[in-house]
Amino acid sequence: MAIAKNTICLWYDRDAEAAARFYAETFPDSAVHDVFHAPSDFPSGRAGDVLTVTFTVLGIPCLGLNGGPAFHQTEAFSFQVATEDQAETDRYWDAIVGNGGRESACGWCKDRWGLSWQITPRTLTEALAAGGEEARRAFVAMMEMTKIDVAAIDAARRG
Repeated sequence: MAIAKNTICLWYDRDAEAAARFYAETFPDSAVHDVFHAPSDFPSGRAGDVLTVTFTVLGIPCLGLNGGPAFHQTEAFSFQVATEDQAETDRYWDAIVGNGGRESACGWCKDRWGLSWQITPRTLTEALAAGGEEARRAFVAMMEMTKIDVAAIDAARRG
């Protein structure tokens, strides 16, 4: 695989390959491309350990770096996944949370490696883009949710 001009580098303690494989199994247009092993010992590993993994998530090129425990994922970075309906929302949410992840608020969850995901039905994005009272009602409804409930957002949009 050719190296992309711009690649998102994601820091993992030591499980970049496992994370990349999970993303590739969970999301369309996702794949693991290359696994590179360290040519010598490094601060958080030994020669031969997986050092980096190149992969795509929903078409976005990424590099997973096994950098050790020095840095951790935060909500300052997240993948936002636009979903078409409740079934797709449930599928991604359940895959992330059910694989050792955890729920958060307003459509956010974290995978077991600490990476944040926003599982966002298009109806919510469309409601917020509409502005005015429709946006306010949808926003108020969203603020009470963990996983987004499409039917509840649609009802709030209608008033």
